[in-house]
Amino acid sequence: MVSFYSENDFSLKDEKEVNDWIQTVIASEGCEEGEITFVFCGDEFLLRLNQEYLDHDTYTDIISFDYSLGKELHGEIYISTDRVSENANDFKVSFTDELHRVIIHGILHLCGYKDKSEKEKELMRSKENAALASRNFV
Repeated sequence: MVSFYSENDFSLKDEKEVNDWIQTVIASEGCEEGEITFVFCGDEFLLRLNQEYLDHDTYTDIISFDYSLGKELHGEIYISTDRVSENANDFKVSFTDELHRVIIHGILHLCGYKDKSEKEKELMRSKENAALASRNFV
């Protein structure tokens, strides 16, 4: 079950469509949906998590905590809507497209994909692009 919460005033539009899309991507990766929680928040909230749990003192757009059991995905995914908005401006894409990219980026992490090396980043971006192209809503 995928759940969406906000620690700020953000409200996800098209929640059902996003949920259905996430389920499709999970299945396409040969995984099963478990308990997955998305929390939308601001920069300061995510910075505190980054400092406390990852010992990083930087702003980021997403942090995922993976509690998966084999191919059954479980986790918490925190997304800074402040970062998403700024990145959308920087990359000259819509807020919705950037938000969807970050959402699916978190799901791909739960599926086992990493993004530390250049090769891993290329594969992650390819998977993100394929997932974004598969959306039947926007």
